Amino acid sequence: MKAALSLRFPEIPSFSRAVFRQSRTEIRVPQKVFFCRAKHDGSFSLRLVPPTLLAAEKEEAKAVLTLFLKKQGLTNAGAARSINKSDAFVDHLVSRLHSVHKSRYLVGRELTTLEIRDALIPYLETLHEEYGPIMVDVVENFPDPPVSDKIEESATKQPVAENSVASVSPSIPMIDSKKLKALARVSDISPTGKLPSHIVYLLELGMELEAIREVIRKFPAFAYYSLEGKIKPVVEFLLDLGVPKQDIPTILSKRPQLCGISLTENLIPTMAFLEELGVDKKQWAKVIYRFPPLLTYSRQKLQSTVDFLYEMGLSAENVSKVLTRCPNIISYSVEEKLRPTAEYFRSLNVDVGLLLHRAPQTFGLSIEGNLKPVTSFFLERGYSMEEVTTMISRNGSLYTFSLPDNMMPKWEFFLTMVYPKSELVKFPQYFGYSLEDRIKPRYVIMTNCGVKLLLNQMLSLSEEDFHKVLKKKMEKKA
Repeated sequence: MKAALSLRFPEIPSFSRAVFRQSRTEIRVPQKVFFCRAKHDGSFSLRLVPPTLLAAEKEEAKAVLTLFLKKQGLTNAGAARSINKSDAFVDHLVSRLHSVHKSRYLVGRELTTLEIRDALIPYLETLHEEYGPIMVDVVENFPDPPVSDKIEESATKQPVAENSVASVSPSIPMIDSKKLKALARVSDISPTGKLPSHIVYLLELGMELEAIREVIRKFPAFAYYSLEGKIKPVVEFLLDLGVPKQDIPTILSKRPQLCGISLTENLIPTMAFLEELGVDKKQWAKVIYRFPPLLTYSRQKLQSTVDFLYEMGLSAENVSKVLTRCPNIISYSVEEKLRPTAEYFRSLNVDVGLLLHRAPQTFGLSIEGNLKPVTSFFLERGYSMEEVTTMISRNGSLYTFSLPDNMMPKWEFFLTMVYPKSELVKFPQYFGYSLEDRIKPRYVIMTNCGVKLLLNQMLSLSEEDFHKVLKKKMEKKA
């Protein structure tokens, strides 16, 4: 037995904990205690062990929770009463502790008190940010919601104006019982001594447990998806499309709803429809990784966007290229986003079809927040509307750059160079190069050589070609 460890907080007692055996970690479930032994394939087997260590960790979790509740304003007696009602939540904290520090347990390394605190305090703070005044009720009733009169009681404690009708304040969050139960399902060990099979499967795919929890906070239904009926078929479907295994966790994190959609009735027909439009099959892996929601949109939604692209003058080939390079254009509302943006660019005499082909991402920007300010930026600096139109046509991505962080600093440096303002009309791509890594260093080299290159030459050439051109210029000058 190791010596007792002292928690590094005031008013929190210390507890003794048993020594771990090599490559084992204990996990508590109701009436039973298990340890995990790591197998060579990365999976785990579970066996009964004495509860000494786990009981001590539970007490430490209670101590951390007690201190946290007191920091929220509870008295010693109030915190103690709450702890006595919170066995399920304390078990949840211990289970979370094991999952967060799984690798430490598996190598037989006992957690320090500081590590326990660092694992649990941020989690408690996150819950407090979400549930605020009813945090105590969440703890005591976990994973079920607190009764409605508790919520109403919390609300009625808020100041009520004279002659106003008392109601639940909008600032008081209503408990989402589905979310709490779903999170408990991810964190807690089942009566059989195992995590739910679909959670184990996702962990084996390389998805972090915290990432799974974050998905479930946003989309609680994901916690209840069956492995064989929903998750595994979709994962295998993505793998068959050429999606690398390491990309699967990111895709599921971005769009867990994929696993709730029928393969035969939705996903496969949607893919077939997009392939008919010319979306390159070889690019599916990249397209889905860039924008997983693409496969979850209805046929009607896809068709409306495609019809708009044709209406703007794009050819079938260019429509397929736009959908491949910028699949998230499907998410933009045709009537509320795409069409108003097209009308704005038409007012500037810009070829909308050409701009859509070259820079479709521009159509996801705000007219008032992005497009108009950039247009004004150039007009205020002496460029004519015709010149601005030329610049947009040559580099539509101008509108995707930040004015304060990108365009203004580069403009200020441009004024120190030897180029006329018309050079930016010829080469607006200037704003797409790094000021510190490309523009300044090359300009210094060029001026030190005593020669002058076109702005395009100075920036767009490869390092080797840049120095070759400089050398030729210097030889001619000599």
